[in-house]
Parts: sequence; C-alpha cells; structure tokens
Amino acid sequence: MTLSHDVAGDGPVLVLLHSGVCDRRMWDAQWSALIEAGYRLVRCDLRGFGETPAPDRPHSDSEDVLALLNSLGLTRVALVGSSYGGQVALEVAARWPDRVSALGLLCPALPDHEPSAELRALGEREEALLDAGDIIGATELMVETWLGPDADERARAAVREMQRHAFEAQSAADDEFEPVETAVDLTAIHAPCLVLSGAHDLADFREIAARLPHLLANADHVELPWAGHLPSLERPSAVTDLLVRFLGERVPVG
Repeated sequence: MTLSHDVAGDGPVLVLLHSGVCDRRMWDAQWSALIEAGYRLVRCDLRGFGETPAPDRPHSDSEDVLALLNSLGLTRVALVGSSYGGQVALEVAARWPDRVSALGLLCPALPDHEPSAELRALGEREEALLDAGDIIGATELMVETWLGPDADERARAAVREMQRHAFEAQSAADDEFEPVETAVDLTAIHAPCLVLSGAHDLADFREIAARLPHLLANADHVELPWAGHLPSLERPSAVTDLLVRFLGERVPVG
C-alpha cells in the first residue's frame, strides 16, 4: 500500500511527517514557503490518518515511509517530523542512515520512551472516551492538551477536524493494528538535527528534546518559550523561519 501523499517543488527533497493528532494538512502553512525557499516537498498521511486507510494488518510506519521514498525514486532526503512523526523520522534515520541528510524534529516522541504518570493518565482518559463512543469528547481532550496558549481558533479548528477524522476512520476499522515496535540504535544517526520543544508542552516531550543532543551525534536543541506541543500550528511563520534557517545551513539549495 502506498501512503496518500503530495509532491511539489524543485530542489533538495524535504519530507514532512505529521503528528499523531493531525494528518498531512498540518503542514499547509509551511508548504508554499518551503517550496519558495527552494525545496522539493513530500508530505504523506500515515496509516489511519487523512486519506490513507486504517491498517488492516501489522505494519511499520517507518517502513511505509521508506516504501514511499522508494516509489518516488528518492534516495536521500531531509525529514521534518512533528511529535509521533518525529519518532518515525528518528526510526527512518536510525535504520537507513544513508538515506537521511538532515532531521528537523518538533516536540518529537522517542522510541522506547517510558511514559510518565501524566501521559499515561491522558491516554487512559482518551481511551475511556473512545470506548464510550464519545469521539467529540476525545477530540476536544486532544485539542485542549496539545495546543499551546498561542494557538488561535483557526489552529484549534484544524486540529479538531484532523483528529476527529482520524478517530472516526480508526474506530470504523474492522480490527485495530498498532504500529509494530522496532528497536533502533540512535547512535547510527549522523545527520545534523534540529530539535524544537515547547515550554508549555507535557514534561515527557520537553525531556525527550533535552535528551536528544546527548543521544545523537550532531543535534542542537532549542526550547520555544511560547510553544505547546504543536508549534508549527501555533506560530507557523516562526517555525517556518527556523526550519528554513536550519535547512539553509545543512541542506543548502543550489
């Protein structure tokens, strides 16, 4: 199965991976600006999100992304991932390091991270609402949790639409298949990496972002004092500027 995706622009290839509460539309605000900066962009919907059907068998999101790159004839790309998309980017970069030229990670998750009591409680609340058939309640819980104080109503409406669509698609599936967990060695990653975190995010993700420069060979961490968990939606132009500056240094155009 090929992930639903968009491709546009010319230049070095940049692949955008969405968070677990969004789909590829979360990058709408960055799309044109990154193309104008000189990059060829690819963005995809992981299984069960956006226009990609929910999984009907065990699967690996990182292997799905690699299959998409192969189908497009892309041998080496920069990856930008938000939250769970950041974890997928790390898995791709660790398993196939020669395929990744740079990493931009926005409040990333981390393979094998042991969730805090706060994060486990959030998951339990979400699951209880979904088990009760309250998709609207579960959606509002995600909107309130993951967007920081700078998010405007447009951002909140976008996350609300994307998350509700994912919940509905996943709940309608005959069976539920979580991504197969794959052990990865982060020391295999040598691509330069920019890690962004939000001062208003849950502690788990702030701690992951702070740890990554100690786990990766070439990573810098910047905490955004205004941000929650989804900074690319909260202050789109600020995040676009940070990405363009980083990519311009690490994956120059021309």
